[in-house]
Amino acid sequence: MKSSKALFFVLIIFFPFIAFSQIQKHSKWSYEVSQTEVEIGKTVDLIFKVEIDKDWYLYSSDFDPDLGPQVTEFTFEANDTYELVGAIQPINPKKKYSDIFEGDYTYFTEYAEFRQTIKILKPDPSISGSYSYQVCTDVTGRCIPGIDDFTFDQIKGIEPKVEDTKEERKKEEDKSTDEEEIDEDQESPQDADTLAKKEEENEEGSTQASKKETSDNTQNQNPTETSDSEESLLAFLGLAFLTGFLALLTPCVFPMIPMTVSFFTKQSKSRRAGIKKALIYGLSIILIYTILGTLVAAFFGPTFNNWLSTHWIPNLFFFGLLVVFALSFLGMFEIVLPSSWVNKADQQADKGGYLGLFFMAFTLALVSFSCTAPIVGSILVLAAGGEFVKPILGMIAFSSAVALPFTLFAIFPSWLQSLPKSGGWLNSIKVVLGLLELALAFKFLSIADIVYHWGILDRDVFLSLWIVIFTILGFYLLGKIQFPHDSKLERIPVSRALLAIASFAFVVYMVPGLFGAPLKPLAGYLPPQSTQDFNLNDYSSSTRFASNDNEAQSSKVKYADLLHLPHNLNGFFDYEQGIAYAKKVGKPVFIDFTGHGCVNCRKMEENVWADEQVQKRLNEDYVLISLYVDERTELPESEWYTSEYDERIKKTLGAQNADLQITKFNSNAQPHYFLLDTEENILTEPFEYDPDVPKFVAFLETGLEVFEQEKAIASQSE
Repeated sequence: MKSSKALFFVLIIFFPFIAFSQIQKHSKWSYEVSQTEVEIGKTVDLIFKVEIDKDWYLYSSDFDPDLGPQVTEFTFEANDTYELVGAIQPINPKKKYSDIFEGDYTYFTEYAEFRQTIKILKPDPSISGSYSYQVCTDVTGRCIPGIDDFTFDQIKGIEPKVEDTKEERKKEEDKSTDEEEIDEDQESPQDADTLAKKEEENEEGSTQASKKETSDNTQNQNPTETSDSEESLLAFLGLAFLTGFLALLTPCVFPMIPMTVSFFTKQSKSRRAGIKKALIYGLSIILIYTILGTLVAAFFGPTFNNWLSTHWIPNLFFFGLLVVFALSFLGMFEIVLPSSWVNKADQQADKGGYLGLFFMAFTLALVSFSCTAPIVGSILVLAAGGEFVKPILGMIAFSSAVALPFTLFAIFPSWLQSLPKSGGWLNSIKVVLGLLELALAFKFLSIADIVYHWGILDRDVFLSLWIVIFTILGFYLLGKIQFPHDSKLERIPVSRALLAIASFAFVVYMVPGLFGAPLKPLAGYLPPQSTQDFNLNDYSSSTRFASNDNEAQSSKVKYADLLHLPHNLNGFFDYEQGIAYAKKVGKPVFIDFTGHGCVNCRKMEENVWADEQVQKRLNEDYVLISLYVDERTELPESEWYTSEYDERIKKTLGAQNADLQITKFNSNAQPHYFLLDTEENILTEPFEYDPDVPKFVAFLETGLEVFEQEKAIASQSE
């Protein structure tokens, strides 16, 4: 009987480990060079090619490593046979905004390519190094980090040719200069042909039924990401179009509608001519604002994307710019252009003809500048994230809304009679827009504050500012607060009352956030909850660990100054320390393999770990150990070791945690949760990404039941 119990004991320990864990690799790397024979002193491209499994994506190398996701990094062993020219260049990665990390990151799907230009210094260059990366999937929520070595032994350095004449030497110098310019851009006609051929081969290998899928893959884009990107762009364009209509309702623009339309109807010899002029006038308005969007897109190009997203300089600039726009709308001052500009444009408009119509539109843009500049500026600030097309499309959407009424009223002049009269309600719209812009401005200050750890705009401070701003908005809509240029409000229209209700309701919703409420719909705008100074969900220090062991409660948790658990859960960040404590208190262990750059890890923490049942079990029934596989903190040299798995020296906390996951648990995906007994044996099937709270609770309960069974069997065998 005892032998059968012992066999059962062995099976429940080792079967889950054998059946449910495996090392995963979802990318295949290969290496090429742009040419094999290179003159000494000339440059050549090292090409890293990656084939990525379907439904998986690889993070690129050209975004801020402090944003969160693990960037692809390359390390080259330096020697005197070659030298690097510039930095590694990813070829056409895709970009996406992360609400969790509050910034843009770049990525590849299906196929990736990186290029590094080097200069050859000796005949037999020795080129080697290593690269680290991370691939993830939204299907199962897994993230797989990887690290490997590379060697380029295909290149042979040859002595430069001696030219006989000065003319030939000059030609060679000119040719070399052209090649270096091409190398700096990291793209040549030959390279483009190579990429084009690869795309053609991919398309030829596809069936007719999968043509659309092949096209998506060629563009490094999966259906989910395409949909998200399209939805984001459509939302932005909708916002730009709406703000165009709001601009029409400002005191600078609205009165010009009947004036301009009357001009067309009086000056045109026929209705057809008037319609033609109105259409040209409307298209001119769109063209003027589109040119502005193009200039912004050219200045804030894709290479500025990472800098614009995370650096303190552009974020503080945008913060200050929006504050200035907001104060202008609130009536503190007016943003105006020199009157000479307006007069000159008006003189050109008087000349008539198609050019005159264009300058009429230009005059409208200049005259309405004090009202439209804050709106246009806000749209361009939102679009200036490294995109080239987005600012242009934003200005087309905005200007289309501005131009549409002028054109329609010129075609149907009788509609002018239905327009409301100008009045104080136009200034009220400016004030509302000013308060909204002021609230938006703090988002940019928050980004700089989080990235650089200034601590001046914590979550509760941010919420307090928004609560005050939207409270003022509510009272203003009810006529209890007035700003300069406002007219006295005799009655409150129903529309203002409804907007006031919405504003006060939003304030009431935000108030619990001051005491620790998560406010999930605002998660992409608010600073992280870890910055909250006051949180009613905090546990007191006396319940730091669910144990009466005073020594354990007062023991120092390693790396607690760097890493933090969500929802004030109790736990450890070092495997050995956590296991030692579990043995001491006689509890099972919950292992959380996670990462700073793991989006689905954060989703599990926000949507599953936040559940009261889950928190109770993790705090009372388990010893929680969170192991970050991408933590870059370098450990003391005495703690370094060489891995048995890849024979590489593990110097950082993250590298050691990742190595532990591979060597002990035969897994390399995050998030990945394991339940262990005090002897470090797996209790039940591991749990991966699944935001189903009942399933996660069942997972914890199953592990606890098996642990209790083990204890009972061990007690009987004694």
